[in-house]
Amino acid sequence: MDIIVQKKFSTYPVNVSILLNALRDLIFEVARHDGISDITETLKWGEPSYISKIGSTIRIDWKNKYPEQYFIYFNCKTSLVDTFKEIYGDTFIYEGNRAIVFKINQAVPYKELAHCISMSLRYKKIKHLRLLGA
Repeated sequence: MDIIVQKKFSTYPVNVSILLNALRDLIFEVARHDGISDITETLKWGEPSYISKIGSTIRIDWKNKYPEQYFIYFNCKTSLVDTFKEIYGDTFIYEGNRAIVFKINQAVPYKELAHCISMSLRYKKIKHLRLLGA
């Protein structure tokens, strides 16, 4: 883990850190599955962020202001979240066109989330396809 990101993870409550680490692990697992080996891990806007050369940035975070929720953010200038809404409807809770919101105690639909992450990591190659090729 990038040292700066590791420091950020250490600021989260333990239970939140576990949840965000699960999202982080899923991002890297999806990248491996999709043959994407150039994932960069860094902080953007103070949030753990993940980007591939052929994709769009994914950020994850928890905020003191919303202690019972954590988030996975996507670039709001893309069609990603609108596509997720069309494909998965109410499988997820969305924050506008920029995030999927999870409650601390909910079961995460990992299969569906992995698909969303995959679309983001490959966005530049699939953005011209209807429903991003879903």
